[in-house]
Parts: sequence; C-alpha cells; structure tokens
Amino acid sequence: MGDSASSSSSSSVHKSLVADLLLWRNRTGAVILLVSSTGFWFLFERAGYNLLSFVSNVLLLLVAILFLWAKSASLLNRPLPPFPNMEIPEEFAIKSADEIRILINHVLSIPSDITIARNPIRLLQVSFVLWAISYVGTLINSLTLVYIVVLLSLSVPVVYENYQEHIDDKLSSTSEVIRNISRKIPMPVSKEKKYQ
Repeated sequence: MGDSASSSSSSSVHKSLVADLLLWRNRTGAVILLVSSTGFWFLFERAGYNLLSFVSNVLLLLVAILFLWAKSASLLNRPLPPFPNMEIPEEFAIKSADEIRILINHVLSIPSDITIARNPIRLLQVSFVLWAISYVGTLINSLTLVYIVVLLSLSVPVVYENYQEHIDDKLSSTSEVIRNISRKIPMPVSKEKKYQ
C-alpha cells in the first residue's frame, strides 16, 4: 500500500513539475528549455551539424574528461570524480513497459476497429492523420517538427490557461456544427450474418 502511495505521489510531483514548466510558472526552466531547444535546432538545422556526430563527440569528451580526472586524482592523491549509480530501477522499467504495452494495444486495435467493426469515422480519422503526417513530412524535416512541437508545448498551455472560457466556447460551438453536419451524412447499416 505504501509503495503505491509513494509512486502515486512521485507521479503527481513529476506531473506538477511538467505543468509548471509548460505553463511558465517555473520561468527559469521554461526559458532554459526554450533557449536550449532553439540552440539545438539552430546547431543541427542551420549549421548543418549531424546529430549522431554531435552525440558521439559529446560522449567522447565526457569519457576523456572522466578518464583524465580519475588518472590525475590517483596521481595527486585526490578523491575520484563523483559518479552516480547509473541503473534503471525495476519498478520504473515495469511501469514503463506496462504503459507502452497499453499504448501499443490501443494502436493495434485501430485496424481491427476499421476492418471488423467497419467504423467509417475511425477510417476517416486515421486517413486524415496519416495524410497530414505525410504532407507535413514533405514540407519540413523531423528535427524542425520536434522544434515546432516544443514551441507549441511552451505556448499553447499558457494561451489556453489565460483564455480558457473563450476557447472552450469556440470549441463547443465548432463541435456542435460538426455534429450537425455528421448527422446529415447517411451511415451504412451494418447487416451481420447470423450463424446457427
């Protein structure tokens, strides 16, 4: 019981930290995220630097610094560099695997919903999303798309928090218009064969 309560409070702490960051309540963290993502985007997109070579060079630099620090510490009788215990806890791995399994099962249920249940709305939704991804992919590369997602995640929650009533009002009226239009579209009647 205590373990589930501590993991629940840990999860809520992480959610509140992310919410504070996205809603700019933690201004320092939000500015650091914005500046670092802009720097990385400029470095990889505009300067033409390759992500794999960048990661490799950074890791090479870190390994060389740690090696030289450890060698100099043994020669000068100084303490070794502080090195954290780098290990993934079993509970975290199990929880992550369960969440990924749920997501994968949901994604795998979509084709069955389209083919077996013959859900035309789901087919239209999937077709539109795949077409949009394909269209956006022809316009920009994936790194720019990730940068745009970071920028949107730092701006949309703040705008929604400030203008929530107006946005909810417009979304509800738009939803009502879409429902009225979808009611006018005739849906095919599913005639299933009864087997004895």
